[in-house]
Amino acid sequence: MQEKILILDFGSQYTQLIGRRVRELNVYCEIHPFNKAQQYLDENVKGVILSGSPSSVREAGSPVPDLSNIKGELPLLGVCYGAQYLAHNYGGEVQASNTREYGRANLSKVNDAYPLFKGISTNTQVWMSHGDTIVHLPENFKVIASTHDVHNAAYKIEEENTYGIQFHPEVYHTTEGTEMLRNFVVDICGCTQDWTPASFIEDTVEKLQNQLQNDKVVLGLSGGVDSTVAAVLLHKAIGKNLTCIFVDNGLLRKNEFETVLENYKGMGLNVIGVDAKKRFLDDLAGVTEPEQKRKIIGRDFIEVFDIEAHKIQDVKWLAQGTIYPDVIESVSVNGPSATIKSHHNVGGLPEKMNLKVVEPLNLLFKDEVRRVGRTLGIKEDLIGRHPFPGPGLAVRILGDITADKVSILQEADAIFINGLKDWDLYNKVWQAFVVLLPVQSVGVMGDERTYENVVSLRAVHSTDGMTADWVHLPYEFLAKMSNDIINKIRGINRVVYDISSKPPATIEWE
Repeated sequence: MQEKILILDFGSQYTQLIGRRVRELNVYCEIHPFNKAQQYLDENVKGVILSGSPSSVREAGSPVPDLSNIKGELPLLGVCYGAQYLAHNYGGEVQASNTREYGRANLSKVNDAYPLFKGISTNTQVWMSHGDTIVHLPENFKVIASTHDVHNAAYKIEEENTYGIQFHPEVYHTTEGTEMLRNFVVDICGCTQDWTPASFIEDTVEKLQNQLQNDKVVLGLSGGVDSTVAAVLLHKAIGKNLTCIFVDNGLLRKNEFETVLENYKGMGLNVIGVDAKKRFLDDLAGVTEPEQKRKIIGRDFIEVFDIEAHKIQDVKWLAQGTIYPDVIESVSVNGPSATIKSHHNVGGLPEKMNLKVVEPLNLLFKDEVRRVGRTLGIKEDLIGRHPFPGPGLAVRILGDITADKVSILQEADAIFINGLKDWDLYNKVWQAFVVLLPVQSVGVMGDERTYENVVSLRAVHSTDGMTADWVHLPYEFLAKMSNDIINKIRGINRVVYDISSKPPATIEWE
């Protein structure tokens, strides 16, 4: 069975990042709410990590985990809130900090005789993010690292493999954080680092064969990375018993329907292409509210997909490209997080179609899906594609949607994306696209005054879409894109570049 690290989530914005860092060490881990620790404890768990939290251990109602069969029996690492909880709960004292413990700090003292800090430099940079601090440790807790302002920056409980650190090893700004996590999961927990894309493929194909037997499965392809990798894994497991359906909702990129179908031809997949452009555009006519657009697109997709799927006899399963962040979000500490916008992994399909659901990728983060896809031999054109929202260009046309607006945006988007590829910038950007704004501006073309549309270019760096920074594209490139878009597309006379990061903005505009 697969050995694993159990990460208990107390609601920190960084919890998924801990999971991703552990996975990068080729060690399998799972993230579960702190109050379900005992439910997921089994003989495969080699160690436990307690995450940070927006809560304070001093508040009534703050998260309290059940650590029976964990503390003192398994290696345990408390991060930030996790460290403060252990100190507070076992006889120490936590107070509101007098100094603002947020941002970069340096470990002025490091006791590298302890395995957590093996090979870690004195003065190494760490990232603090807490309002409380541990002022007194319990009797059998020993300080093993300090910063200039924080004496109890890290500790170990004597005669236990229990550690606490008041900083975040998982974030980029903790320069030796990956080494600390490696020390914990490999040296202290004894994990063998054998969880690789190849081992995932082998295990998953075997599980799918056992789960699906000779049943028929239907999958909605989008042309994106997740659905493509899910389709190839399923095809490897069940061959011709998989049927893929690719719906053209009229909101895809320029020539995408034809290109995607062509790409899948050589992969041996059984793909049905459905042209439903008119239906979607008719139903979206006059609708401007973003969430309503998403709901109409989701509803129409379910209905179109259902009609096509029923043409295939004896289908038992619906396959979805759900990935691990979607799973974590739906079972987060406080229940599903507040809806910023509807996810497109359409929840209504299984109920409507009365099918069982199979999700081959629901243990993987996005970057892991790409690694698995490359190991499967899928073409880089498909694996390296930027993420594309399920509702497509509907959320990149602000205001109402018409066929003309879709056409204008498709042309502008094609110029931008092809430009990025021509300038060797596409693979240096996580996601790039164009937004058509509901704004007209005055322009001059030839001797004529114009009053036409404004588009915004958007390009961001990200790892998983949870946070993102805008990309500093070369001015010469932006000037060329602006000239090409304005000169080649009738209806656009102004191009702007979006320099907002997430947070506070989102990546998409709607």
